[in-house]
Amino acid sequence: MPVYTLAELQQAIAQNPDQWRPLVFTNGCFDLIHAGHVRYLQAAATQGRSLVVGLNSDASVQRIKPAKPGQPPRPIVPTAQRAEVLAALKPVDGVVVFEEPTAIALISALQPDIYVKGGDYTVATLPEAPTVQAYGGRIELIQVEVPSSTTAIIQRILAGAASKE
Repeated sequence: MPVYTLAELQQAIAQNPDQWRPLVFTNGCFDLIHAGHVRYLQAAATQGRSLVVGLNSDASVQRIKPAKPGQPPRPIVPTAQRAEVLAALKPVDGVVVFEEPTAIALISALQPDIYVKGGDYTVATLPEAPTVQAYGGRIELIQVEVPSSTTAIIQRILAGAASKE
């Protein structure tokens, strides 16, 4: 599945809405893909006809996940590689990279029918929720099946490396 610019994706959806709608949209950093990501994306894809993933650019990730002492700067994997991996996953129909800290501008432009985030969020804590609600979109929160995080993976790797020094 391709990685799109916003303009390319808007054009693809406009040219063939039956292929895309109902459109499901989610977003995130997707730095080190793990089973939790895969199951989340599989569940998200079942909510509509197509799934588009908004991917935070490297600069965006650096703003929302600043480097912590003793940890490498994020993201670990560069944007182009993260986008390629996401686009290759079966549930994903398209990937679009964004520079902002939130996906509000993308959501405004695409107006997905369903906006999906993990169950670790609530509608009240989603900065994108008012935008989705304003045009009548639906918000679905998907329960996290595999409690894992890239931060936890990095910490385990660093702990293992430290214990062998």
